Amino acid sequence: MLEAAGAALASFADPMMLLFLGVGVIVGIIIGVIPGLGGTGAVAVLVPFVFVLEPNQAIAMIIGAVAVVHTSDVVTSVALGIPGSAAASVFLLDGHEMAKKGQGGRALSMSFLSSMIGGLVGIVALTLVVPIAGPIVRTFGSPEIFALIVMGVFLTALLSKGNMIKGLLISAFGLALGQIGVSPVSAEYRYTFGSDFLTDGIGLVAAALGIFGLAEIIDLVAKRGAVSNEKISLGGGWAQGFKDIFKYKGDVLRGSAVGVGVGMLPGVGSTAGSWLAYGQAQAFASRRKNSQFGSGDPRGVIAPSAASNGIESGALIPTLLFGVPGAAPFALLLGVLLIFGIQPGPRMISTDLDVVYFIVWAFAIAGVVGAAIAFCVARPLAKLSFISFPILAAALIPILFMSGFQEPLDLNVFYLMLVLGIIGWICKITDIPRAPFLIAFVLAEPLERYYFLTVNAFPSGDWLARPFVLVILLIIVGAIAVPIWRRLRRKKDSSEDAVRLSEQSEMVAPPFVDMFVSVCALAVFITSTVMSQEFSESGRLFPLSVGCLGIVLSLLSLFRDIQRVRNNRGFGRFDDAWVQRLKVVGISVAWVLVYIWLVFVLGLLVGTGIFSLVFLIRVAQMKIWKSIIYTACIVGTLYSLAEFAQLVAPVGYLL
Repeated sequence: MLEAAGAALASFADPMMLLFLGVGVIVGIIIGVIPGLGGTGAVAVLVPFVFVLEPNQAIAMIIGAVAVVHTSDVVTSVALGIPGSAAASVFLLDGHEMAKKGQGGRALSMSFLSSMIGGLVGIVALTLVVPIAGPIVRTFGSPEIFALIVMGVFLTALLSKGNMIKGLLISAFGLALGQIGVSPVSAEYRYTFGSDFLTDGIGLVAAALGIFGLAEIIDLVAKRGAVSNEKISLGGGWAQGFKDIFKYKGDVLRGSAVGVGVGMLPGVGSTAGSWLAYGQAQAFASRRKNSQFGSGDPRGVIAPSAASNGIESGALIPTLLFGVPGAAPFALLLGVLLIFGIQPGPRMISTDLDVVYFIVWAFAIAGVVGAAIAFCVARPLAKLSFISFPILAAALIPILFMSGFQEPLDLNVFYLMLVLGIIGWICKITDIPRAPFLIAFVLAEPLERYYFLTVNAFPSGDWLARPFVLVILLIIVGAIAVPIWRRLRRKKDSSEDAVRLSEQSEMVAPPFVDMFVSVCALAVFITSTVMSQEFSESGRLFPLSVGCLGIVLSLLSLFRDIQRVRNNRGFGRFDDAWVQRLKVVGISVAWVLVYIWLVFVLGLLVGTGIFSLVFLIRVAQMKIWKSIIYTACIVGTLYSLAEFAQLVAPVGYLL
């Protein structure tokens, strides 16, 4: 173990390794500030580069981004009152209040340091768990691994924010899309509809960028204003933040512990963990009768900051040791490891222990470097949210589509990304958590493989009586029963409500929209179930199970939607605010479609040049000479990525 840890640390003596780690850190910090994109967006943008890098270089870059995204997303929350991510919404209570009092620098200083410490505490926990967990996980067979993966998918949906039944429904949808392409157990094509593009399945990068990145862009791109119009000075107090860390060291450690514990549970996520840490800090302060939470209490910043990065490092434990992503960004990390032939799970401890410790060191170094960089760039990063969003979108749209193109190298992926972006937007307005979709999508293939092995090795169902499987079943039953019991007793914890509100769209969709989603889901799963009858006996085993599960969940969701219609005494309708929002989204989708068609006809570079110039002049309303310079920078960046980073730029039909 010590030898593997030492060899992993020695890898960072290579300057190139530190360079790629630094690139990931910088991208993570920048993306973390842009509201809506978050850690998943940061990792998804970097994933295409892994195809041209060495394994350790690619892993270092990905870990660099994951380790710092929650370090920087607090900047806009504190300075502007606009959360950089759902998890950062907790900082609106005390961090933003401190900024209003001229103590924004103090709040950010505390947050950066607490975040770094929380990440390091999580890494120490992972280091201690590896030798303890090794002998246990080596005894796992296919039933135990299958049960763990099922638990990961279920807990992600059950414990994620938003509608629980629809969370399970979107997980089933992720499993269904994950079956497209070649079956891992019967070597036959499924759900390709005769398309060569779908024979290799849907790319992970395209799915992530569509469901998360484009979903945010189409909601904001046609809005001509900035993300925030309220300008607040960060003020001073940077040095005082250092002192506060020592003064409230107990809150730092407790917040870190909460974060690590939450991170080890697949699906709970950084948002719930941040609010739990805030709640426990508030409880401790109440006992001492010196609480000022909600009006600028430093502990309201320190505890959730420590928890947010503790969650990310803690999530490495289930991701690496059991092959179950602890959060959405780690689903992408799991995909990267699989690209290089590294199979996360019980065998990783014996076959790739050096990779485990390499990730440990990368996370630790990135956490320290990220905190240092955040101190230097906090002020300029905060100004990003004063820039008109269409100006940012003019660069984001080409980068997202170029990233999604790298895996399939087929222009049809652009349409797929747009469709997933629209689905992601619908999820956003109907309070459906999107993380369960991505995690289920990534786990679809290993879940089917272990399901097939388990059912064939234990045809009588004896595997359900194995001790570890029973424990997991009890956890799943408990996770389902507890929310139902709470709902029946009509007792809702205030922290859970805060989490739910932080994930919801600011406008509640009318009941008929939820019903429309349930009906569409029912149609999808009925169709997939009918089509599965055409596959071989082995090939239809898993699709049939997922289809039947999806039908049941769709009917349950539809039943709840009908109840909501009855309670509201009608299907509801789109008011004037909703009509205006739909117009905005329609314009956004139209602009994205125009960009796709330009690339199809003229190729990436020429298409981007024409699109960006017109888009900046018409939508962003920039002056012509500024638009020309900015467009040249965007096209130059894409050309550099194609020329020097070896990314492939799509070629159009004419050019």
